[in-house]
Amino acid sequence: MAQIPIAMVRSSGPTRGSDSRGWRVTPYLFVAPFLALFVLFVVVPIGAAAWASLHAWSLGLPNQPFVGLENYADLFGGTSVLSVEFWKGMKATGLFTLLSVPLLVIVPLALALLLNQKFPGRTFFRAAYFAPYVLGVAVIGLLWHFLLDRQLGPVNQILRALGLGGDIAWTTSLPAGWVALVGATIWWTCGFNAVIYLAALQNVPEELYEAVKVDGGGAWRRFTTVTLPSIARVLQFVVAITIIASANMYGQSALITQQQPGTSTRTAIGFIAQTGIQGFNIGASSAMSIILALSLMVVSGLVLLAFRKVGDSDS
Repeated sequence: MAQIPIAMVRSSGPTRGSDSRGWRVTPYLFVAPFLALFVLFVVVPIGAAAWASLHAWSLGLPNQPFVGLENYADLFGGTSVLSVEFWKGMKATGLFTLLSVPLLVIVPLALALLLNQKFPGRTFFRAAYFAPYVLGVAVIGLLWHFLLDRQLGPVNQILRALGLGGDIAWTTSLPAGWVALVGATIWWTCGFNAVIYLAALQNVPEELYEAVKVDGGGAWRRFTTVTLPSIARVLQFVVAITIIASANMYGQSALITQQQPGTSTRTAIGFIAQTGIQGFNIGASSAMSIILALSLMVVSGLVLLAFRKVGDSDS
């Protein structure tokens, strides 16, 4: 048998060093465009907001003197008008989040479970429930502001026809204003969460359901022992993005209730926009934005820990 020189073996094909260099570079080439966009549209704005929050930056002044943490101290002091109105907006943000998130997690899950069944017209209903999500917030706001009008709105007219009153000030009183905002938001966005759930449900192995059936388990047992554990990570993702989206609610409040009555339905984002855009106080509005962002990071971390705790206990 002819011997193959060792030098020929070593020289044929790419060397180990070139392979490893190629594998090291290739992932970064794929990630580079998205990393550049992330830095440009996320990291840079956050850095600019943090820098502005440390300055007395008003668009009416020629200079932006460095004031350190003075903007934060003023907001946490609780005595100035800015501080009182900002925390009032944070309270409204928290209330809307508490009211909307459970419904925006549970209702789309029930809808996805229903749409995952086989029945005629299933594709039509999937498209119909997702359709409102493609509309912009301006369209949604104007539409629901008309539907909920106290005198001319179809909602009150239907209630009058049914003998249920029909004189509710949906957009100018409380708690009707919060009911209007939560209801319009659920109608608008539940299709998005339902699509995410639906994709996860279609990846659950059918054999697991058959095993529970053979064991005598009913629908509730199949849901708790197969469905929920199988979509736990997706459920965690939906909860996190729903909390963040609800905490950033602004368009519905500005267009449907127009922040009425008074400013009771004005969220933190609404007051931040008013302070920065109408009041030209960039430094204070940037400090408010940083506080809101840090609050959302803490809440998201708690959601992550809660799901990890549940997962550990299940295991």
